Amino acid sequence: MNNPKTLLLPTCKGLECILFNEIVRIEASSNYSKLFFNNGKTLVVAKVLHWFEDKLPKEIFTRVHRSHLINMHYISHYCLTKCSSITLIDNSLIVIARRKKVGIEKILGTRIAA
Repeated sequence: MNNPKTLLLPTCKGLECILFNEIVRIEASSNYSKLFFNNGKTLVVAKVLHWFEDKLPKEIFTRVHRSHLINMHYISHYCLTKCSSITLIDNSLIVIARRKKVGIEKILGTRIAA
């Protein structure tokens, strides 16, 4: 049931099988994480953000802030100002941590060049 492009998540209703490409972003909130999907739905699970970092492919998902993990395929706009931020296709605005800015720019630069 679990293939390399899916993630099994324990919820209050049992296990849910989630496709990687459906996840737009994951937001941390204490010991919980809120997943935002490309269909507009959300799901809260009792997992920390670091757990998702270990399970999801690093070439697709990037941690841009201590409380945000984003799917790089869903970036719609990147703001290069002093306070860098990324806008995703669901119109969510995610501020990029100062220490993550250079790494994000490298990833985005290689994507644009390719």
